[in-house]
Amino acid sequence: MSESTIDALITRFRSGDRRACGQIISLVENNLPEGALLLNRLYPLMGRAYRIGITGPPGAGKSTLVEKLALALRRSGETVGIVAVDPTSPFSGGAVLGDRVRMGGLFTDPGVYIRSMATRGSLGGLARKTKEVCDVLDAFGKNYLIIETVGVGQMELDIAEAADSTVVVLVPESGDAIQTLKAGLMEIGEIYCVNKSDREGADRMVLEIRAMLEMRAKNDGWFPPVVKTIATTGAGVDELLQGVISHRQHQERTDLLAARRRQALRMEIERIVEEKLRQEFLSQPEVVRFIDKLLIEVAERKISPYQAAEAVWKRCFK
Repeated sequence: MSESTIDALITRFRSGDRRACGQIISLVENNLPEGALLLNRLYPLMGRAYRIGITGPPGAGKSTLVEKLALALRRSGETVGIVAVDPTSPFSGGAVLGDRVRMGGLFTDPGVYIRSMATRGSLGGLARKTKEVCDVLDAFGKNYLIIETVGVGQMELDIAEAADSTVVVLVPESGDAIQTLKAGLMEIGEIYCVNKSDREGADRMVLEIRAMLEMRAKNDGWFPPVVKTIATTGAGVDELLQGVISHRQHQERTDLLAARRRQALRMEIERIVEEKLRQEFLSQPEVVRFIDKLLIEVAERKISPYQAAEAVWKRCFK
């Protein structure tokens, strides 16, 4: 892609062209060189959007809740970007579920931009490029970004790095398994939502979550609210949004938001360095052959994996 083509793409993007936004996201998501160049050029426009992470076990109604939450934000005059992380299709390599199928009430709204992403084998609930796609939508001028995870349970802890506020969505039936959740999802939430609260056991679930939160160490002065919702009807969604807004105000008042974002930037820099080290050194043919030779010695128990890693390190950085 020539410099003039990139300039024209950025000009269209800055004028609000949704197709240009989609093109840039595709370049970023596919890890093409132009994607990194565009992120560099757009970086001064980033940092204004507030990011809400929606996580929880499969079947909790996260997609419907995201739709209703976005509608509530639109009623208050905010623009919204939605990044829905879906399982990878074994046939196309793309996202299995379609965002337009799940959020049909939003995709015709010019104030909302929805993007589905495939996990492409990433561990946890987030695709590897989720952060960068959110950055593009941030630069596109969206006030709020909602990140919905694939829903794989307590492995989705990486959303705490990508979001400013994390909403953990549970259902009344989660009550029996809440002890197994506490080591994962129960540690990262700033707002807890008991969805499908018209079902039996919703009040008991709220009490169990509050009891568990009482035992959680609170170092930042914020005690997570527990909100009951029925996403299909929209009941409780305004209260959920108020919980997010209150958490944002708390973080801004105590300077926790700036500190949180600095920590996220540090982790992003370290991740990029790790990826470049892997690409620059571990992918070199001679290094690959060297590792293959070491592998034989490790398999025969002549050396340990730690000794092999030390040998690779010395070879790469001698």
